[in-house]
Amino acid sequence: MSEKSPAARIEPRLVSCPSCAKAAPWRTDNPYRPFCSARCKGIDFGAWAADEYRLPESTLEPPDDFS
Repeated sequence: MSEKSPAARIEPRLVSCPSCAKAAPWRTDNPYRPFCSARCKGIDFGAWAADEYRLPESTLEPPDDFS
């Protein structure tokens, strides 16, 4: 008999692409993981390189007795 092992029958987990929200397989053979394509990976890298992913500045003043 040529039955496949249970591990071979498991479907890959699908995650949402961070750029376009399209379903992308979460597999080790997906070179763009967690993205769905080279295009989405490049868009995200461009946004990162342009400092579009930044934490907001804190507007809190230090306490007066902190000096």
